[in-house]
Amino acid sequence: MSFLATVYSDVGIRKETNQDSALLTEARTDFGSVLLSVICDGMGGLEKGEVASATVLEAFGNWFQKDLPKLLHREDRERMIFGEWEELIMDCNQKIAAYADGLHISMGTTLNALLFMRDRYYIVNVGDSRAYLLSEDLCQLTRDQSLVQREVDLGRMTALDAAVSPRRNILLQCVGASPIITPDYYSGDYAAGQVFMQCSDGFRHVITPEEIYRCLKSDVLTDEQMMRDKIVYLTELCKSRRETDNITAAAVKVI
Repeated sequence: MSFLATVYSDVGIRKETNQDSALLTEARTDFGSVLLSVICDGMGGLEKGEVASATVLEAFGNWFQKDLPKLLHREDRERMIFGEWEELIMDCNQKIAAYADGLHISMGTTLNALLFMRDRYYIVNVGDSRAYLLSEDLCQLTRDQSLVQREVDLGRMTALDAAVSPRRNILLQCVGASPIITPDYYSGDYAAGQVFMQCSDGFRHVITPEEIYRCLKSDVLTDEQMMRDKIVYLTELCKSRRETDNITAAAVKVI
């Protein structure tokens, strides 16, 4: 199988810098196409969130180029992928924290990485950037590591209340600003015709799941230009509704 893929990032209507970072990279192998998509939403004093997000992005890009090829033939590749990602995240956490300490600020980034390889997808998530599967409907694949999600899980807040809570941006952990990082890992099969979407939280606050699904469902996305146009449309819709955060999204269609 192969892929149609696009990514788009916008500074938004209020912030002076875009602290989101995004990576989309693909390679041809004996086992078909392999694709990695990463979304990071940086945060930090002195507008250094972009340094945190770019640090993680660079680490995953280097891993894809240098380390992933040797895993293609491994039977235990899921264990190896998640193990190597864990090491990457811990290393980035230390580097970002040390850099921030030198500036006497706090900085960090979310991480949502999605890898397609040999009919399986692999996801790692830290923070509240998300991955979705669009098939019969819009299905959220990752769970936010956020204060409001914890409150929902404990039955102290409804999902509707969480969506509009002034505390919705409070993260339980992020890479660079948390002494201990516990990433969440997910995996599954993928099939032709499915669409996967990732986004930073600025993409999803003021538009509905129904609007996302209507724009990005499989039969609408005929080529990569159409995919990009649809994500740009949703981004502009967010801005028209006064979303104040940076806005980033990526879409991948399996063909």
